[in-house]
Amino acid sequence: MTTYSPAEIEAKWQAAWAKSETFKAVASADRPKYYVLEMFPYPSGRIHMGHVRNYTMGDVVARYKLSTGHNVLHPMGWDAFGMPAENAAMAIGGHPKEWTYANIATMRDQMKPLGLSIDWSREFATCDPEYYGQQQALFLDMMANDLVYRKNAMVNWDPVDMTVLANEQVIDGKGWRSNAEVERRELTQWFFNISSMSGELLDALDNLENWPAKVRLMQENWIGKSRGLEMTFPLSTPQDGHDGITVYTTRPDTLVGASFIGLAANHPLTQSLAAQNPALEAFCAECKKMDTTEAAMEKAEKKGFDTGITVQNPLGGAPLPVWVANFVMMDYGTGAIFACPAHDQRDLDFARKYDLPVIDTFFALNNDTPVDKTAFVPMKSEKVRWVDQPAGLTEATGQEAIDATIDWAEAEGLGLGKTQYRLRDWGLSRQRYWGCPIPVVHCSCGVVPEKKENLPIRLPDDVLLIFQAIRWTATRLGVIAAVQPVERMRDVRRIPWILSWIRPGTMPVSLRQMPLQPTDMEEASYWMNVDQYIGGVEHAILHLLYSRFFARAMQICGHLPKTAIEPFDAMFTQGMVTHAIYKSNGNGNRPVYHYPEAVICVMVKPF
Repeated sequence: MTTYSPAEIEAKWQAAWAKSETFKAVASADRPKYYVLEMFPYPSGRIHMGHVRNYTMGDVVARYKLSTGHNVLHPMGWDAFGMPAENAAMAIGGHPKEWTYANIATMRDQMKPLGLSIDWSREFATCDPEYYGQQQALFLDMMANDLVYRKNAMVNWDPVDMTVLANEQVIDGKGWRSNAEVERRELTQWFFNISSMSGELLDALDNLENWPAKVRLMQENWIGKSRGLEMTFPLSTPQDGHDGITVYTTRPDTLVGASFIGLAANHPLTQSLAAQNPALEAFCAECKKMDTTEAAMEKAEKKGFDTGITVQNPLGGAPLPVWVANFVMMDYGTGAIFACPAHDQRDLDFARKYDLPVIDTFFALNNDTPVDKTAFVPMKSEKVRWVDQPAGLTEATGQEAIDATIDWAEAEGLGLGKTQYRLRDWGLSRQRYWGCPIPVVHCSCGVVPEKKENLPIRLPDDVLLIFQAIRWTATRLGVIAAVQPVERMRDVRRIPWILSWIRPGTMPVSLRQMPLQPTDMEEASYWMNVDQYIGGVEHAILHLLYSRFFARAMQICGHLPKTAIEPFDAMFTQGMVTHAIYKSNGNGNRPVYHYPEAVICVMVKPF
């Protein structure tokens, strides 16, 4: 053949590879193993250049390792649960299952002609009952090991998608898919206990030498380790069983500049006071509607409510007033702060608005200008001149002063040094249909785990999808409880049970982080860890951090070997296809694409 004919040559060799099972992976002690994995695609119905780029990179690695005598595992799966399928079903009047599997078939047909070195015999979709049954079994094991639990909590509520969102799914105060303004509501939810591993997840980042530094830094910042002081300010007059207000601060060195105490709207003391004060109750209700992301909190107008009560100042002097402030969150620290307006911008904005004292605690070494509209917040490593400092320092860096103040407070019996983490437990309940059913039953005796022999607990197929009507009604009435499509069932005897899993909801996405499913310890011991993982940096926290948690949880539950403490030895973030391109209609129905340098832009003045 004198010319390369893709249609002929590719089809010929792809058929030969399939017949000889060239890419089928079987554990063997005769060759060193190599496990290459790309992030699974969501079955939207069509592949794009981002898919082609991602899986081509994995293909290059896999083929190279095959050529060097390695036993290569290169599987494919579909991340198939989630809101997009449900939203699409609402739009077309179909069923998420039919929409999803049809898209998988289409995308598989689009991918196979690429000739990727994938072991298609291991293909699965996370909406397969055989898969999510194993997911449910893992959930039960995690319950037994205190890695998942249920509690009342303030959650992020998407009023358009009518579901709870994890903190990581709120982008600039809006739902990551709907782009709707997120609200704060209190619901009973399931949580993964990821915070119990905060220190381990942070410390282990130093060992991920073959991960991008940017990804490790993003995870480090998200876990957010801080060393500070926990101390209690005694109430001047006890209030309904409350004797004092405990705060956690990372800047105890600014204690001399304390101007007021700030409470979160859902702090226990706030709630106790609000029960007797309708005006405060109304203020708290307003606070709950706010976007609580850090970026939004910085921009939002600072509002407060004077409770009329005070706390004693541990350094002496006048008592400090106690305010409920809309920028104080129960999710961080203790839900209470002491405010030093001179050295924190949010505190300063609040103090100026409500005419509260602003006390300069330190100045730059060469500048004694008092704080006016901008708080003086130097780096902790910067040396400053202290006007007054609890530990008696005069010139010192902020970090030196923090350490000295913690030592002083402990010696005086005023507080204790404490390490805390920003990372919060992952809320996993979703009030939607298309997700893995949580395998518990709710009855008069409480929440009862389902027996493993009854797994998988399947999603009912025979449902009437009246999402639009349900959503409209729920939105008008403010209902946030069970809004699932359960109006028509063939077997009405199952309805009480179905309602039992609707109440806790479904898991938001399949636990696609599980490397081998169902887990075979012999196979897992041979193939783990993933030698090379490939995917987008946009998943640095939401996916990759949780992957690391699940690897540890699976070890605790006996589903992964102890050697697989980290799931991915090497991580490569491939970037995104973002090059500007122009399209014209061309001749006929097929579009023609043009590089920017080949296009002459002409500005046409409108009529």
